[in-house]
Amino acid sequence: MSERGSNLSVSQRLYRTLWRWHFYAGIFCIPFVITLSVSGALYLFKPQFEAFTDRHLHNIAAQQQQRLSINEVIARARASLPGAQFLSYELPQSEREAALVNLRFEGQKYQVFVNPYSGEVLSQVLFDQRFMRQVREFHGELMAGKAGSILVELAACWAIILILTGVYLWWPRNAQGMAGVLYPRLHQSKRIFWRDLHAVTGFWLSAFTLFLLLSGLPWALVWGGAFKEVRSWSSPPVQQDWNQSRAEEKKSWGPMAVDNVFISEQALVQIEALNFAPPVEVSVADPDLGTLKVSSQAQNRPLRADAWIDGTSGEVLRQKTFAERPLVDKVIGVGIAAHEGHLFGWLNQLLGVLVTLGLVLLSVTGAVLWWRRKPSDKLGAPAALPKTSLARVVGIMILALGVLLPVVGISLLVLWFIELVILRHIPRLRYWFGLA
Repeated sequence: MSERGSNLSVSQRLYRTLWRWHFYAGIFCIPFVITLSVSGALYLFKPQFEAFTDRHLHNIAAQQQQRLSINEVIARARASLPGAQFLSYELPQSEREAALVNLRFEGQKYQVFVNPYSGEVLSQVLFDQRFMRQVREFHGELMAGKAGSILVELAACWAIILILTGVYLWWPRNAQGMAGVLYPRLHQSKRIFWRDLHAVTGFWLSAFTLFLLLSGLPWALVWGGAFKEVRSWSSPPVQQDWNQSRAEEKKSWGPMAVDNVFISEQALVQIEALNFAPPVEVSVADPDLGTLKVSSQAQNRPLRADAWIDGTSGEVLRQKTFAERPLVDKVIGVGIAAHEGHLFGWLNQLLGVLVTLGLVLLSVTGAVLWWRRKPSDKLGAPAALPKTSLARVVGIMILALGVLLPVVGISLLVLWFIELVILRHIPRLRYWFGLA
């Protein structure tokens, strides 16, 4: 063993090894953490933002004439886009709210808002052009399709390693009091100030951040796709109500696209009597039998429910509530609702904002700590220690995480290949990365 590592105890070597993993994970994750935190914080307020931008559609003047039938409203919407297919009708939540009809036209999903009294088409909106839809796509795919989705998943999975190693580094050793452990020492040296601000913030955010990362995995392209594939082997196969990418979502859009739809007044009365949590969508489940599907699309997913209704008689054929779903779906549904900020109202949104702001602070303080200690001629990673049994144990632990998080495992193989083929033969690069 070289002199550099021979005088260190086992705990010191473990600390240095995990610090090194923490450093490299942080260097990679910081830009993504900031980007995803800001976009995620914006998306938390999707209901409020869309209520504001669509306020003119939720406050139309009630008129003397009788409201048009639901079939007439759908016909007016389709007439505005000749050849469009019907996807779904969203129940208005008040007498002064425009009717919303979702259509499929030329391979795209359109939202058409119709005045239910006059039949005037008030607005046509390409679904993918809506601002919050684009924020969601940026948050999940960086507007780069599958490649962006994999990159976001890679950053999220490495962020899990970042948090786990960070908690170990934070763990108090010979601490005298709670200063620097549970609250930062603001009046010490600059080094201690930035170190405490980073470590203490990281500790308080660790559990919340792990929750956000783990609850986002079902959406991830690789992890979520593998999870969905495994579940498809069950009998009967489980149908999830979330997708792994925008491309996958675009293939189905949930409701079936049909040319003909009929919803009788009796059926409409029964649909409204279900009193599902809004927004409530009515779509065609079986065009041959005239069966309709009524679905609550509430962002608080535990409130969601589905019902299948005869489109002519209004008879309720069957219902399915959130409580009837498989346990895994219920756990994931609760996680998604909390992730999006809608599980327990405005407090959930406030908590989400505080966590995302904290993650930005954590990223900034981490960058400052790195820059302050970075030598001018190298990246500034903690020096690599000689290979020991301890290093191998840590490596095995990281590899185990790589099995649970496939993109981490793949990235480790790529890094190993780069070190073997490139870095090992270029001394200057090995020095710059702290490998020599």
